[in-house]
Amino acid sequence: MTDLEILVGLNNIDIGFRRFNRLLEHFDTPQNIVKASQGQLVRIEGIGDKLASGIVAIKEQDLEAEFNNAKKLGLSIITIKDEDYPKNLKEIYDPPLVLYVKGRLLEGDSRSIAIVGSRRASFYGLNCAEKFSHDLSGIGFTIVSGLARGVDTAAHKGALKNGGRTIAVCGCGLDMVYPSNHATLARQIMERGALVSEFPLGTRPKAEHFPQRNRIISGMSLGVLVVEAGEESGALLTAHRALEQNRDVFAIPGSIFSPLSAGTNCLIQQGAKLIRNCEDILEELNLNMVPHQLEMRELVAPTDTEAQVLMHLTKEATHIDTLCRISGLPTPTVTSTLAMLELKGLARQVGGMNYILN
Repeated sequence: MTDLEILVGLNNIDIGFRRFNRLLEHFDTPQNIVKASQGQLVRIEGIGDKLASGIVAIKEQDLEAEFNNAKKLGLSIITIKDEDYPKNLKEIYDPPLVLYVKGRLLEGDSRSIAIVGSRRASFYGLNCAEKFSHDLSGIGFTIVSGLARGVDTAAHKGALKNGGRTIAVCGCGLDMVYPSNHATLARQIMERGALVSEFPLGTRPKAEHFPQRNRIISGMSLGVLVVEAGEESGALLTAHRALEQNRDVFAIPGSIFSPLSAGTNCLIQQGAKLIRNCEDILEELNLNMVPHQLEMRELVAPTDTEAQVLMHLTKEATHIDTLCRISGLPTPTVTSTLAMLELKGLARQVGGMNYILN
């Protein structure tokens, strides 16, 4: 078995990062972990008979169906040992061993802000979520949220309307969409960013999955903006996970008479940064001197290869296959070059692997 297969198998039985590290400390490699006997495994702290049996059974599991289904769905599977695993997420206390990804994660996604809030948001909350998402994506932030109704939806849409990147972290397997009526939104997010989940394919959405998902939302981000949340809102759990992960927590104030603002106002009372505009977030993150993407175009000159691809881009959509043909460059080169041009704000994908000048 490959290390990837072993890590997927360990993820399937919910070993978790901390127990995985204990196993590695004792057995050195993933290969040695699955070769160990049940008697050897139960001697490791946190590994009882049930988990030990599960680990022993991994080498007998048929993981082929999982990988075949992922391929059919256009998913990639990355592990915490991979270079393209999100940098911010790798730093938290309990990162997921495995991430299923539909779309693309970019190095620039380390400059992310999570936007969360009530599923039953008011017009004020929805308007704030969309505006802040729109404005933050316009200055180069990736917007991370949870694909839920209400504030999450407004946050994703704000970034999409501005042509920015957004990532949705899901509480189920990526072979399904929850809520089911967000299928179109999920497809748009995948085209402009990524859908992400740690849950194996076939995992149904359950209430206990969402607090687990929330640590990924906050962990992928530099900070969490809570837009509107009642006293019992799940968004407050995300804020608390952010604090545990040493992330900044921002909150938009609301009416003292609105139950939907009770949670956000309480966060401010407890020390969360009161946010009036994007500049407040930049100031708190010490990023107030970060240049706008328009300035980046002047400060970061295109390489020769980037210039060669740029000369074939216009305001009309051009498919990546056409770019490869007319530029004479190999597909991997064009793909990586387009990714860099997107990071620099010089090009933009508009769906279906079609690109335009930004």
